[in-house]
Amino acid sequence: MFANPLGLLSLLGIPAVLAIHFLQRKSILLPVSTLFLLERTQREATSGRRFERLIPSIPLWMQLLAILLLAWFLSEPRFKKANSVQRVAIVLDSSASMTVFKQQVIATLSEQLPKLQGRASSMELTLLPSLPGADRLYAGNSSEELLKTLENFTPDAGLIDPSYTLRLARSIVSNDGLVIYLTDTPAEIVPYEARLISVGKPVTNVGFTGISFEEKQGTLTWQAIIRNYSDTPAKRSWSLATSTGASTPRSFDIAAKSFLTIQAAYPLDAENVRLVLTPDDFTLDDTLPIIAPKPKALKLSTATSPAFKDLTDKLLRSLQSTQASSDAATSDLVITSYDPLDPILPGTNAILFVEDPTSVGKYLKGGILSEAHPLMDGINWQALLVRETLQLPRLPTDRVLLWQEKRPLICLREAAGKQILCFNFDLRLSNATQQPAFIVLLHRFAESIRAAKVAPESLNLETGQAILIATAPDLPIQVAASDPSGKKVAFSTPAQAPSQPGFLTISQNKSPLLRAAIHFADTREAD
Repeated sequence: MFANPLGLLSLLGIPAVLAIHFLQRKSILLPVSTLFLLERTQREATSGRRFERLIPSIPLWMQLLAILLLAWFLSEPRFKKANSVQRVAIVLDSSASMTVFKQQVIATLSEQLPKLQGRASSMELTLLPSLPGADRLYAGNSSEELLKTLENFTPDAGLIDPSYTLRLARSIVSNDGLVIYLTDTPAEIVPYEARLISVGKPVTNVGFTGISFEEKQGTLTWQAIIRNYSDTPAKRSWSLATSTGASTPRSFDIAAKSFLTIQAAYPLDAENVRLVLTPDDFTLDDTLPIIAPKPKALKLSTATSPAFKDLTDKLLRSLQSTQASSDAATSDLVITSYDPLDPILPGTNAILFVEDPTSVGKYLKGGILSEAHPLMDGINWQALLVRETLQLPRLPTDRVLLWQEKRPLICLREAAGKQILCFNFDLRLSNATQQPAFIVLLHRFAESIRAAKVAPESLNLETGQAILIATAPDLPIQVAASDPSGKKVAFSTPAQAPSQPGFLTISQNKSPLLRAAIHFADTREAD
């Protein structure tokens, strides 16, 4: 068997060499009286070149041997050896767009796998998903088992750089093995000497890209965005389905490469609510499970002096999903002021403003520097102007978030599992309330308290999205997932949303902590 059969074409040089050696020159008789006195002359042709006879010579045999050796090296002959093994590692593109061409992938591998064995007596196969850190899909020597594994595998990841997995595949098969990257996205260069097998073709796709909710006249209304990814106009229909039935399909036309927004009232007290489009080849974005969003309720209490009443009222109005509470001890967050002449600190999560009843001081001088902290990430305090006021006694454990020279302006104090955001100056003697950074910081702190609260909530999440959920210690967590129609599916990872659209419930001690609707919204894979 030859690895490069075209190399045998070099054997055509043999008749060419023989033809050259058949061309002889006819000699001319020169009558002389003293032939021995003449120098030997070369034979000259009188009628040009013609085929006459083949004269064996060393140059002839050397030229023929050179042609045979050249054909040998170019054709790369392979001989089957006993106990020889051909190692093949196949890296499968795990992006969601590969679901459209799954059957084509199986057909392509069915055709290519027998050719990959070559003259080896056996073949070791390894199938790896391109998602970094994922387990091997198959390792063995059976092509049929590999194809069966591939039949049961559903690619559902986003855009992935395959370099890490290709490097792993190369280390598995070593330098003598074959690495194959199977994808629907052609690449000019594939690293680690991998071979590229591309499948797929352009297909028409229309799908959902996202969902939002809004209260209109006391009615919860949803708005969904539909996108046509193809280069041609499309006609589709959508309907709203629940566990008890579905609405009448509504047709619509959508132009090429365009968006369309649809909206309607959310059906209260309905289960497994979902929007359904006319299906196409890419089905992940044809169904959009939805749920009425319900964040954790945050109990707020105010205990500031009358001087900060307007500020606290504005803050209460700006925070969503809050409940006013008159009991500071049971509140999730207390907004209070600190009088250095009456130093009493709250024992709960709090936002604390220093109140200075003394005379007005001078403006502080020096550069303003914010520390690296999630609460301060990406916000600008350079326009802040602060007058010198009385300060809050600083503890060694306080985390300073904002400095002006050596003067701490904002601190975060943590004690006994509670957090206090301390503004170490009188807000009335500054322009802090006019700074966007001030509002952003207050909202971030309030949301961090909400996130740490153990309470039920309802969210709309994307497939594969990380889930941060607060749980009580030392109690088991129960996870239940279902497909869009409500059929239960196996899933047990509370830290991440499922990779397929559907519904998710996370409970602890039989009390639900999270009810979520999972939808696909990766437009890179849908395009």
